[in-house]
Amino acid sequence: MARTVIIGLGNPILTDDGVGIHVVRAVAAQCQRDDVTFAEASVGGLRLLDVIAGYERVIMVDAIQTRDGKAGNLYRLHPSDLEASLHSGSTHDLSLPGALALGRGMGMVLPDDEAIVIIAIEAEDVLIFGEACTPAVATAIPRAVEAVLAELEAGEP
Repeated sequence: MARTVIIGLGNPILTDDGVGIHVVRAVAAQCQRDDVTFAEASVGGLRLLDVIAGYERVIMVDAIQTRDGKAGNLYRLHPSDLEASLHSGSTHDLSLPGALALGRGMGMVLPDDEAIVIIAIEAEDVLIFGEACTPAVATAIPRAVEAVLAELEAGEP
């Protein structure tokens, strides 16, 4: 079995930005497997490499805001679906695709892009302080949990 890390990304005190952490906590409560590690991170880009290094598979869960998205929509993405020019949380950091390329170039043991899946939930509000997600995003959490569990099962030989 491939060693997998499931990471909830975001800030749990910024309303919908914490949805990834809420989802991963719910998945962890339902999934007891020796080959799966759960992590929470409020970092991106280069700092995220330390979290995923050494794993064969990565499932990330994070909030996303797209131009025409509807709050609560779910997306299944790979790093190649993200714009390489986007910065991750800071203008002094790299995007996920850029960070992965740099890490691999430096010899870090990182999973292939195809082995990294991002379950993204369209956020409504990522700026207001609050520990609860907005109603539209909160209703997406059970669907996101199912998507992560299905992704985990689908990746098995």
